[in-house]
Amino acid sequence: MARRRQIYEGKAKILYEGPEPGTLIQYFKDDATAFNAQKKGTINGKGVLNNRISEHVFTLLSHIGVPTHFIRRLNMREQLIRQVEIVPIEVVVRNVAAGSLAKRLGIEEGTQLPRTIIEYYYKDDALGDPMISDEHIAAFGWASQDEMHDIADLAIRVNDFLCGLFAGVGIRLVDFKLEFGRIWDNDYGRIILADEISPDGCRLWDMQTNEKLDKDRFRQDLGGEVEAYQEVARRLGLLPEGGETAVLDMESHRKRRGK
Repeated sequence: MARRRQIYEGKAKILYEGPEPGTLIQYFKDDATAFNAQKKGTINGKGVLNNRISEHVFTLLSHIGVPTHFIRRLNMREQLIRQVEIVPIEVVVRNVAAGSLAKRLGIEEGTQLPRTIIEYYYKDDALGDPMISDEHIAAFGWASQDEMHDIADLAIRVNDFLCGLFAGVGIRLVDFKLEFGRIWDNDYGRIILADEISPDGCRLWDMQTNEKLDKDRFRQDLGGEVEAYQEVARRLGLLPEGGETAVLDMESHRKRRGK
C-alpha cells in the first residue's frame, strides 16, 4: 500500500491526503498539550475516544442542519472529512466562568454567566493565541462581516444543542472551542464547522459533583484523564457499561495478546 501524504500535523491530530479530491483523512493522536503546548504528555486511548465522541456530536449536529466537514468515521482513529480553508480564529463559547475568563475578570470559577459569551482568539501558537475583537478580524481581513455573522449564529446553535445533549446525561457544558472553515463553490465561499468537538476542547463537569470530565484533568495534574474521557463516551452511549474492556490503547492491547 502506498504511503499516504501528510498534509499537516497539529497538537492533537494529523491530516493526510484523502482518497478523493476535496477530502482529507483526520487522524486523532494520543498526544496531550496544554498552555499553548508548554505542557506536553500522552493520554493513552484519547485519540480513539475523541474520534468516537466527535463523530457522534458532528453527526447529531448535521441532523439539525449545522453544516460540518465530517463525512464518516473510517476506523478507530480516523475520519474522512471535507477539505476546508480554515478561518484563523478560535471561537470560544462560555456558559460558566472558568479558565482564563475567571482569572482575567476575577470571577469565581463555576459562576453561571448572565448570558452566553462568545470570544475570539487568533490562531497562532507562537503568539499564544491572543484574544481579538471583531475590529481586529475586520481590519486584518481574517473573515468578512457576513462570515462572522454566520460563525456567531452557528456557534450559538451548536451551544444550544450541546447544552441540551450533555445536560441529558448529567454533564454541565461550561465552555468549549470551535473552529470553522470555508468550502468553495467557484467564487462563493461557505462557512462550515471544522476540527473536532471532544473533551479536548470542551469543559465538561458532572452536574452533581462538579467533577471535571475533560482535559483540565491533564492541565491541573488531577489524574484520571482516560477514565474521565471514557465516562463522557459512556454517558453518550458510545461505550458499553464496563467499557474499560474496549480497545482504547493499542500498545497495551497487543501486550495483553502477547504480540
